[in-house]
Amino acid sequence: MNQTVVATDSSNTLRLDGRVAIVTGAGAGLGRAHALLLAARGARVVVNDLRDPGPVVEAIRAAGGEAIGHIGSVTDEAAVQAMADQAMATWGRIDILVNNAGILRDKSFSKMTVEDFRTVVDVHLMGAMLCTKAVWEVMKAQQHGRIVFTTSSSGLFGNFGQSNYGAAKMALVGLMQTLSLEGEKYNVRVNCLAPTAATSMTEGILPPQALALLTPESVSPGLLFLVSDQAPTRAILNAGAGVFATTHVVLGEPHLVGNVPDAPERMAAAWPQISDRAAAIEPAGGMQQSAREMALVLSSGAAG
Repeated sequence: MNQTVVATDSSNTLRLDGRVAIVTGAGAGLGRAHALLLAARGARVVVNDLRDPGPVVEAIRAAGGEAIGHIGSVTDEAAVQAMADQAMATWGRIDILVNNAGILRDKSFSKMTVEDFRTVVDVHLMGAMLCTKAVWEVMKAQQHGRIVFTTSSSGLFGNFGQSNYGAAKMALVGLMQTLSLEGEKYNVRVNCLAPTAATSMTEGILPPQALALLTPESVSPGLLFLVSDQAPTRAILNAGAGVFATTHVVLGEPHLVGNVPDAPERMAAAWPQISDRAAAIEPAGGMQQSAREMALVLSSGAAG
């Protein structure tokens, strides 16, 4: 289902006027829907794709928006840098990066080749890293940036036949967790979007009745929020069919077993308590795990 770009409406409160956005993999599907909505809300958009992004660029311009196209792979470091340079030369800033480009090479792990695995990781993880690296210093210098990584429920929760895709998508969550901390004082906010949409990547995976509801356009409102001035940072937003939820990486309450000869047996016996999620927290950073461990050990007197 194709979206017609609507004219910008100043009554919309989530506006992107004056912002410059790069959307990768924007020639079709989710990327196209993202680019059209960002443009409709006032952003000037770099439309990137491996194929000709001209139709999307022309659709934005026909509706009164500003857009330029860029043809290139996100795995090509020189092409990615050229894309960022093109945006800077044209508009003098880069405010938004939507890392959307992706591919599938679905097979069970037994049948998957190393090349199948490497190719998917290169596009989803390394490609997103290269695009982010190309805009990171620009965003820090201008004290404003919004970066979105496209993760997936396949990475967050697993999906048969997608070990390569799932690994890459979960790795993007780890990248987001760290970059959100490093970008915080520069007003660079970094989030993940986990979409479910009917695109060429999901055709044949989901039943027709589901695909009819899971339009790319039903996901893009979530993307708009994640790149707006009101955006959170370090969030994982799940979106599909106009339904939104968040996923959280949490840490359970620590349980002291002790550094004793029968520690494996004690840990096994305590597994119900160790795996209990009732008192789980969302850590502010990775060091919070070790801080909680040390606090429990010291408070128990076991360190002595």
